[in-house]
Amino acid sequence: MTRIGLFGGSFDPVHNAHLALAHAALRNLALDELRWVPAGQPWQKTRAVTAAVHREAMVALAIEGELRFVLDRIELDRPGPSYTLDTVRALQAAQPGAQWFLIVGQDQQAGLPTWHGVDELRHLVTLAVAGRPGAPPVLPSSGVVCTIALPPMTLSSTEVRARCAAGLPIDQMVPKQVARYIDQHGLYR
Repeated sequence: MTRIGLFGGSFDPVHNAHLALAHAALRNLALDELRWVPAGQPWQKTRAVTAAVHREAMVALAIEGELRFVLDRIELDRPGPSYTLDTVRALQAAQPGAQWFLIVGQDQQAGLPTWHGVDELRHLVTLAVAGRPGAPPVLPSSGVVCTIALPPMTLSSTEVRARCAAGLPIDQMVPKQVARYIDQHGLYR
C-alpha cells in the first residue's frame, strides 16, 4: 500500500521549518511521497494572501531535488474556498488504494474543530501532528493520530513577511532560491 502524506497550507512564503517538517514526515511515517498542497483560497485567513502563482512557484523552488516531494495543484485549480475535506475526497477517489496521512503542526491541530467537515476528515486520514513551541499539547481526538518528532522551531511565515517588509535578510529562514524569488518579485515589501 502506498503511503502518501498531504502537507497543505498557504505557504506564504514556504520556509525552512516547512521543509524540516516535510523531511521529518518522510522519515517518521515511512512515506512513499509527500504532496505539497498550496491552498487556492484559504478560507480561514483574515488577511489577503500573496497571489497563488507566486506561492506555487516558491514551493516548487523549495522542493526541487527531493524526488518524494510532489507539488499538487488540486486546490489551486479548484474554484472557491480550499477545504481539506474536498481535497482528501478527490485524492482518495483518484488513488483509492493509498494510505493517507494529513501532516499538520500542533497549532493547526488545536484549530481542527473549526475545519469544514472535520469529523469525516478524521476518518479518512491518519492525522500526523508535529509539535510546535507554545502550542497546546496534542489532545486525543476521534480518528487515528500519530506524532512527528521535530526539533523545536519558532520560524513562521509571518516572521519572514515582517522581515521582508523591514528590509531585513531572510537567507537563514527560507531556501536560497526562495529568497532570490522573493527579492526578484518584490514580495512582502
